[in-house]
Amino acid sequence: MKNEALTPMEIESRLGEFSGWQQHGLCISKTYSFKDYYQTIAFVNAIAWIAHREDHHPDLAVSYNACRVDYSTHSAGGLTEKDFICAALVDALFKP
Repeated sequence: MKNEALTPMEIESRLGEFSGWQQHGLCISKTYSFKDYYQTIAFVNAIAWIAHREDHHPDLAVSYNACRVDYSTHSAGGLTEKDFICAALVDALFKP
């Protein structure tokens, strides 16, 4: 898989395949809500496992009952296919 930044049209197309993810500048983000802190941290730990396995690490904003996940590929200067692959893996974790 090449590590090149996607074009604006490619980004828009890929975002259309996801629910709740939004583009903010050079990143995509989504906020997940939970019942309590324990569920939030369990989700964060699962994301850490994915990040390690995929060697692609999101920025996380963690609170008592929510976690915002931000993906971007700094080395490519924008969004890459890897960001969307990881976003799909994180979505697969979430069971409301």
